[in-house]
Amino acid sequence: MTDFLVNVGEGARFRKTVAESDVYQFAGITGDFSPNHVDQVYMERSAYGKRMAHGALLVGFMSTVSTLAIAHTRDGDETPVAVGFDRIRFLKPVFLGDTVTLDYRFTAIDPARRRSTASIEVTNQHDELVAVATHILQWVPNAN
Repeated sequence: MTDFLVNVGEGARFRKTVAESDVYQFAGITGDFSPNHVDQVYMERSAYGKRMAHGALLVGFMSTVSTLAIAHTRDGDETPVAVGFDRIRFLKPVFLGDTVTLDYRFTAIDPARRRSTASIEVTNQHDELVAVATHILQWVPNAN
């Protein structure tokens, strides 16, 4: 096995405006047609006043930013594989039309276990923190 191909402090950034089509396609794929996500009239009666994205959709964006953070490692002797998202918290809703920015930063490397840990912070267009998580990668040796 080689040294790690990532270092503490490195990472990536991903930004996306959450479109109505994103939410509807995600609802179709997962079967989660909660009115919180797909029924504007229902949500107008709520304290939020409008539809919000699925939290699990944000986790999908977390997966995207992790892939960007490790893209340069594809020619190495190991394959990084996600083994978990810990301490996922949705701090504020993300509404349709919001632009989210995800920052992924490696915070720890465990050479003995061949694992890396990263923090993920998600902010909206108002620079409000809307979600956080910790991501763990296992670095698996490639076959010869």
